[in-house]
Amino acid sequence: MINDLINTIKNQRWREFKERSQDEVIFASSITFTFLFYMLGALYLVAPVVGWSLFAMLIARRLSGEKFSTKSTRWLIILWCLSALILEASLIIAHIDFNLGFGKIVKSTIGWAKGWALLSIFIVLGYSLKIRYQVICRAACLVGLIAILVSPALIAAYILSLPETLYVSPLKILGGSGPEFFTIRLYEVDPFNGRPRWRFFAPWAPAVGFVANIYFLCAWFEKNTFWRSVGLIGNSLMIVLAASRMGLIVLILVPTSVWCLSRLTRTWFLILAAVGVLAIGIFFDPIFELISSTINDIKASRADSTRVRESLANIAVHRWQSEAYWFGHGVVETGTHLVEFMPIGSHHNWYGLLFVKGMLGFLGFLIPFVMTFFILIIKAQYQVSSRLALGMCLILGFFSLSENIEALAYMTWPAWLLIGIGIKNSINDTDTHEANLLGHFRLKSESK
Repeated sequence: MINDLINTIKNQRWREFKERSQDEVIFASSITFTFLFYMLGALYLVAPVVGWSLFAMLIARRLSGEKFSTKSTRWLIILWCLSALILEASLIIAHIDFNLGFGKIVKSTIGWAKGWALLSIFIVLGYSLKIRYQVICRAACLVGLIAILVSPALIAAYILSLPETLYVSPLKILGGSGPEFFTIRLYEVDPFNGRPRWRFFAPWAPAVGFVANIYFLCAWFEKNTFWRSVGLIGNSLMIVLAASRMGLIVLILVPTSVWCLSRLTRTWFLILAAVGVLAIGIFFDPIFELISSTINDIKASRADSTRVRESLANIAVHRWQSEAYWFGHGVVETGTHLVEFMPIGSHHNWYGLLFVKGMLGFLGFLIPFVMTFFILIIKAQYQVSSRLALGMCLILGFFSLSENIEALAYMTWPAWLLIGIGIKNSINDTDTHEANLLGHFRLKSESK
């Protein structure tokens, strides 16, 4: 049976992608070897190296006279580039305001290059390079396959009471961030409820739910039945084992939301939506009570964690308003015992932006993100890659309420790359077929 599986993988792995470009090979390999990079302690370094190297090559090709096709949404790419520069400007001004010194400015700028700037860079790369979203989807399914293969061993490690931590990679000296980004762990025990959680290749368990949801949605758009099944099973398995509350919510909501938002021009859907709104209005009270009860149950499942997050949010907002309204504090600060010494400005992207970057940085990221979301809604009515990109925006939007987007840029970069791909106009990416809500989006193109 195992030999049959290996032969199937060999025969189907890249049969559809024999003519892959060099750029596609780089991106696909960076995703496929996620677990290997993690075991080497190099995962934190791969995305910055790949992103900035390809960005430098893109600029060099542009300076050498290579022409890039004119696209109607080029202004949005320029807006994302300005966003990265605005975030850097607010960082420098905040450091000057609080007399943090030149050394801190340099260190924080390096962090900016590996975080906020990297998001814009991958959007530019997805927009400018000839990358097929199908290649990224296949690579995500391969990650799901590896997750299926390693999960029994990780579960057994907990059952046999093996050490939680294997080792800390010596490459930590090159990262500049905390040791959790270079620590290889078999499992962890939740300090709030004593239950096991698995990080797989992430620095903390909820981050697995974040990345696995990105790969899960990619699997929804995979055409090959074998790889689609593997991708869906493997990535959903990671979400469940990570015990991520937000991950489970997003797993249910995002595929449904993408299906609905990409059907806004269909008459039958508008009629169905009107009936649905009417039904919600009639049964509003029981529906509202059900939703409220569900939210309270989710919060109660890890009450201490919820308390810490709410305290961090309150402190961040209060100190932003009273101490650094326009440009923020420049850096995160370690909290008190009240918040389990968690950094102020963490655990929530938007509160973190206000605390660290101020109102300038907050608007500098919010405006292009919202504009991108609405542009993708329009494009999703006729373009398949834009539907996938729209789903990525939804995932990022949901997780921005519980995670710091910047800190996980090195793992979530495929989502930003796919957003860049989805922003493009593509004649060969028009889909007129209905998508199956409980199945997958069938990719059948037709010429305009």
